[in-house]
Amino acid sequence: MGRIFENPAVVIVLIIVVVLLFAAPKLPGMARSLGQSMRIIKSEVKEMKNDGKEEKPAPAPAPEAPVEGKIVNNPTQPGSTSGTGTGTGTGAQS
Repeated sequence: MGRIFENPAVVIVLIIVVVLLFAAPKLPGMARSLGQSMRIIKSEVKEMKNDGKEEKPAPAPAPEAPVEGKIVNNPTQPGSTSGTGTGTGTGAQS
């Protein structure tokens, strides 16, 4: 009986067999959880590295020329029946 624990390879194989027999249904969930944890740790380490560096602000885009527009729904048009409009264009009477 004492010879089983003399060779570490036998112990490792026994541990693997026991884990596969009793924890097989839980292995995918544990692997998924481990992967998520590793991604979180990786992003936090990356963020910590970038904390000390000052980011240069992006240059402001050049201002565009003003655009001339037309009023599409003018509530004070001549011939309007309501007289004072809300400008919503829903056609609801108040």
